[in-house]
Amino acid sequence: MRWQNHGPVWRTSDIGKNVPLQAQRRCHCPGLKREASGGPEQAGGGMKMIWRDRSRERALSGAALFAMFIALPGIADADCRLALLLALDVSSSVDPEEDTLQRGGVVAALTAPEVVAAFFATDQPVALAVYEWSGRYQQDVLLDWTTIDSRRALVVAAETIAGSTRKHADYPTAMGYALGYGARMFERAPQCTRQTLDMAGDGQNNEGFGPQQAYRAFPFEGVTVNGLVVNAADFEGELGLIPFYHAEVLHGPGAFIEIANGFADYERAMRRKLERELSPAMIGQFEARQGSQG
Repeated sequence: MRWQNHGPVWRTSDIGKNVPLQAQRRCHCPGLKREASGGPEQAGGGMKMIWRDRSRERALSGAALFAMFIALPGIADADCRLALLLALDVSSSVDPEEDTLQRGGVVAALTAPEVVAAFFATDQPVALAVYEWSGRYQQDVLLDWTTIDSRRALVVAAETIAGSTRKHADYPTAMGYALGYGARMFERAPQCTRQTLDMAGDGQNNEGFGPQQAYRAFPFEGVTVNGLVVNAADFEGELGLIPFYHAEVLHGPGAFIEIANGFADYERAMRRKLERELSPAMIGQFEARQGSQG
């Protein structure tokens, strides 16, 4: 079922209920039991079974099981091609109607046919997370890191975002703090070939340190930061928003901005941006640049 901003809400009956966002695998291995030293004698041979030999065998077996466990798909995430982190602006300049358009636009873009095709253009999955941001300490996770390895996983992720509610509405635009929060989220992300942060916003930084200071203070090596500029140009500050993103926000190899002409255009802009970021050609260009630098 595809989300429409003006249409029905998501129904869990469409995809099944109580589907976990992230499956957890656990190894239930029997504990090693210590046997009494010098145990029973074998009849006729006079040989004793030494508990230390058994303990060593079991320890080796346990190590082999552990090695198999950490090599399971989804644990090491060695095949993940992209860790994609979306940051949504919920500062005071975004009114409730605009926030609804923003969330609905993300959901609609994630489930658009061309974006779905881009998610599954290769056998390597994408890891996805989403958070909202505004003031210095007002950042909240809407979708924690989720491996998108099936269409059902993508639908569940979209449904989670659709069901999210705004936590703050009265704080300024602390973009440097929002970027720092994103950098910390990448520290616990799955291991992927690339890391991309999407910084969406309808205004320039007006609280605390700015993006360039964040790039120097937080671990952004190897991270690409793209921008989704919501530019209505209704106020003087918005007239300089696109140059601000070019000069201050874009970061890393292949960084680009996508422009939405107001929040009513958010879905289209997000759809175009996601399709470009998820494209295997874009990822191949990044790997080629990394190889030439090495």
